[in-house]
Amino acid sequence: MKQIVCLAHAPWRARTDRTQQLLARLGDAQILFFEPAPRKGVPMPEQGRRVRAHITAYTLPVPLPGPQEGSVLHHRRLDRAADYVQQVMEKHRFREPVLWCTTPAHAQFLDKLAYRGVVYDCHRFWDDSFLDWESDLTRHAEVVFAASFGLIKRLSPCSDNIALLPNGVNPVLFQQKVRTVPPALAGLPGRRLLGRVGGVTGQVDLEPLLYLARHRPEWTIALIGRVTKPAAEQLRGLENVVLTGPVNPLDLPDFLYRCDLLFDLPRFDRPGDVVPTRVYEYLATGKPIVTVVDPSVPDAIPELVSTAYDGPGFLRRCKSALAEDPSLPRRRREMARQCSWTGRAAQVSNILEATGLF
Repeated sequence: MKQIVCLAHAPWRARTDRTQQLLARLGDAQILFFEPAPRKGVPMPEQGRRVRAHITAYTLPVPLPGPQEGSVLHHRRLDRAADYVQQVMEKHRFREPVLWCTTPAHAQFLDKLAYRGVVYDCHRFWDDSFLDWESDLTRHAEVVFAASFGLIKRLSPCSDNIALLPNGVNPVLFQQKVRTVPPALAGLPGRRLLGRVGGVTGQVDLEPLLYLARHRPEWTIALIGRVTKPAAEQLRGLENVVLTGPVNPLDLPDFLYRCDLLFDLPRFDRPGDVVPTRVYEYLATGKPIVTVVDPSVPDAIPELVSTAYDGPGFLRRCKSALAEDPSLPRRRREMARQCSWTGRAAQVSNILEATGLF
C-alpha cells in the first residue's frame, strides 16, 4: 500500500493550500497529515480527524524548535514531537512511508523517523536563518518539488532531482454560468471595482494600493479576506476601500466575478518569483490581472498578467488593463485549465512512481 506521512507547514483548513490540494488528489495513497501545534491559548484540535477518505489529520503536541533554538529544552521538544509522529505511524501500521516535508524545519525529523524516502515540496523562499536546514533537507530528498524557477536555482547546488511544480487552481469552481452578487459587494459606489483575495497583514506592502486609492477615489477597492488591525490602521480614512472579511471558499468565485480587475501586492517576507495560488484563481475568471512585484523578478505569466513595481506604475497598469485586448479572457481561462491541481497531482504521482517511491 502507498503510504505518505506529511509534515505540514499549516493546519488543515477550509481555504485549502498547496499541500492540501496535492495530497487530496493522491487518492491511491493512505496519508497521515501532521499539522503544526496550535498557538498558545488556542485549544488543541481533535486528533485523528478524517479530513478525506484517505487522509487522517493529527496535530503536533508541541511547536518545533526554530533555527536559533538549540537548548536541551528545545531538543526535548523536538523529541516529543518525533515520538508522537512515530507512535501514530505505528497505530496506523505505517511501515517506511514516504516522508513529505513542507518546510526546512522538518529536516530535524530526518534522523528520528522510519521512512523509505523523502519528498521536499518547496513552495516558497525561506529566509537565510533556515539555510542549513533547507540544504540538509534538499540533499536528503529523493525528489524536490519547487514552485518556481527561482527556487530551482536556489536549491540546485544541493540536488539534481528537482522538478518544477508551480501552484495551480481548481478551474471547475469558476465554470458556473450563473453568478450572484455577494451582499458585501452589492451597491458599491464607483465606476470600477478592483479586488484582491487573501489575508492582509503587516507583511503585505500596501503602498501601491494606498497610492491608487488616493489618486482614483472614483474606483472602489475590495480586499477579500482577513485584515489585521495594523493593516486596517494603514487603510483608515480611505472610503473607497472595502474590507469584506474572510470568505467561504465556495463563494469566492462570486466575489471575483463581481470585480472588473483583480490584483496582487508583494509581501516583505515572501521575496522571489513564486506565483501565488490566488493569481491562478484570477486566471480562471478571465478578468484583467495586475500584480506588483520586485523589479528583479521576471514576468512569470507574460501577456496574461500585467506587472508593476510601484504605486504610479500600478495605477498605469490598471488603467491599461481595463481597456485590454478582448481575446485575453479566453486565453487566461485556457491557461487556468492547463494549470489545474488535478494535473499537478498527476505530475507528482508520475514522478514518485518513476523514482520508486510509489
